[in-house]
Amino acid sequence: MNKKVYLGMSGGVDSSVSAILLKEQGYDVTGVYMKNWSKDLPGMKCPWAEDLADAKRVAVGLDLDFEVWDFEEEYKKRVVDYMLAEFQKGRTPNPDVMCNEQIKFKLFYERAMERGADYIATGHYARVGSNLEGDFKKNDNTLSEPQFLLRAKDENKDQTYFLYRMSDQATAKTIFPVGNYTKPEIKQLATNHGLDVANKKESMGVCFVGEVGMKDFLREYLDTSPGEIRELETNQVLGYHDGAIFYTIGQRHGLYIGGGLPYYVVQKDLDRNLVYVSRNLNHESLWADELKIEDLHLRNGLTVAELTKITNLKVRLRHRAPLISASLVGEMKDSSVLSFNSPVKRPASGQSAVLYSGDICLGGGIIAK
Repeated sequence: MNKKVYLGMSGGVDSSVSAILLKEQGYDVTGVYMKNWSKDLPGMKCPWAEDLADAKRVAVGLDLDFEVWDFEEEYKKRVVDYMLAEFQKGRTPNPDVMCNEQIKFKLFYERAMERGADYIATGHYARVGSNLEGDFKKNDNTLSEPQFLLRAKDENKDQTYFLYRMSDQATAKTIFPVGNYTKPEIKQLATNHGLDVANKKESMGVCFVGEVGMKDFLREYLDTSPGEIRELETNQVLGYHDGAIFYTIGQRHGLYIGGGLPYYVVQKDLDRNLVYVSRNLNHESLWADELKIEDLHLRNGLTVAELTKITNLKVRLRHRAPLISASLVGEMKDSSVLSFNSPVKRPASGQSAVLYSGDICLGGGIIAK
């Protein structure tokens, strides 16, 4: 009997080609559209209905069973409310990380297993493997065969940065069909199979509301008011903003102040609703030779003590950012520090620092203030 796979289908080219690849490999595939968000915003229609139609059309064309699973209520609680609370604290959260941890590789995974699935699958660019040579090895007695989350073949598209918090149990039961392909190869496969979504534009906006910008989304849920943008060194008012929570430390675009050399956001005072900027690119708030990280999520039974001893430890501080060498100092999950050989551009608090040894994703944590 063929192995049963429930495939998350978003209506995009990656999950659509994943369906083709799984079917060619002999799996019994059921496509699932996860309905996570359907609310329209002023001037912006939520694209969920169009995405659902695209996913269903691909499933019908491939003669796959197809279902819609409604996670909207839990999505609001676990992803959106978390994101709003973080912004209110002056941090810059990554909702895609939380979506993967709480929805795609928890709720979706659990329901699929309850329905008798052997595996789940998604269109993420990542891989799963075991018993690697030359990389970090860790035996996890909770799994019959430890499965590592691995970087994708296409380094430019690798999405393990967003997947590092998925559980080991879910990882062991997940297939990433496109992980061994490059994006151009996936588009070519879609074209070869006559898929309408072959050249569908990728959504670059908020993960659950399509192309709408984060600022537009936040305006609907958080009370904000205009305030002053001041130069840090002189306290001179240079301009005005529409809410200090919208701004990220290090931001240089969207300030609309001055000419000549660019200004960078270097401080925020949420109590007074002030944003401070500077033209000093070397300002201490923009660079760091160490970063405090909290809420560590370590994979495959790895302990913090073991992590501190890894000599080839690399970290990714932003999606598509290069991997850089680092070492972990301290052995407490709520107060560990990443140390670098030379200063790095400081990521916003609330973002993720994701750890690697070779191709293996070891886990990561949230960057603290």
